[in-house]
Amino acid sequence: MNEIAQASTVSEADSQEGVLQHRSLWLDVWQQFRTHKGALAGVGVFALILLSVLLGPYLHDIDPQYLDYKSKNQGMSIKHPMGTDNLGRDMFAQVLAGGRTSLAVGVTAMALSLTLGTFVGVLAGYFNRLDGPLMRLTDLFLALPILPLLLVIIMLFRDLLRSILGPEMGIFILIVFVIGITSWMQTARIVRGEVLAIKQREFVLAARSIGTRPHRIITRHIFPNVLSPIMVSATLGVAAAIITESALSFLGLGFPSDFPTWGRLLFDGVPFLNINPARVIWPGLAISLTVLSVNYMGDGLRDAMDPRIRGR
Repeated sequence: MNEIAQASTVSEADSQEGVLQHRSLWLDVWQQFRTHKGALAGVGVFALILLSVLLGPYLHDIDPQYLDYKSKNQGMSIKHPMGTDNLGRDMFAQVLAGGRTSLAVGVTAMALSLTLGTFVGVLAGYFNRLDGPLMRLTDLFLALPILPLLLVIIMLFRDLLRSILGPEMGIFILIVFVIGITSWMQTARIVRGEVLAIKQREFVLAARSIGTRPHRIITRHIFPNVLSPIMVSATLGVAAAIITESALSFLGLGFPSDFPTWGRLLFDGVPFLNINPARVIWPGLAISLTVLSVNYMGDGLRDAMDPRIRGR
């Protein structure tokens, strides 16, 4: 009886230890993440920007397109916290509206780039016969001059999509598509390297030995194990997409002037830099803080999800 009781006690202790180990997989990721002060600061700044962009228009209910010629080129005041532009439009309302568009472009383009890069990386890493062609295609895209390619594609298809889908939705889909198909290569290379290492692990070889189909091995065994680099690429992809959209809008090839983004506000404010420098400072500060916060979050997430740094 004593042996049975001891055996049951040992089994219960082992089960509890297994539960604790299972729960600690994400707990130690969070513990490692919160030791990165820059990552925590990035989370706070990005959350503040996101809440301001989403909830700000309900608190500051001035129409960003409302023209008040009597109040043009004013400085900061209680009514206009960031001043006004040359047409009397409230800059704070325009920065909030532009933030919604810029963040939407960044997240959507990142999702497209991540999906395409993960698909190419998994196929190239798992199937040897596809590795060569897909990686040569990736090298081809890496060798292309991205900015001139973006300019050519937008100049060719901008008017067509505007006439079909409207001036706002057409340019939104075009910019998201262009950024997405020109920024998937790094994700593909990272995912391919992870898949090449994981497919030689024992659990994958065991699944292959019992006749498991390739698509089942990929979805059940390989894809969950490459989520870490994918999540890191997602955070960094948002920042890259926001910078690319801002550059296109700054060059005058992005959204129309009555549909503000942070890059478009910079473009419109450059001619009035000497008269009203705040028109350039506020959208530039919003872009810088967003990109820096996302990059710090990506650095902290990369360190937290690296098992060598966590000591596992």
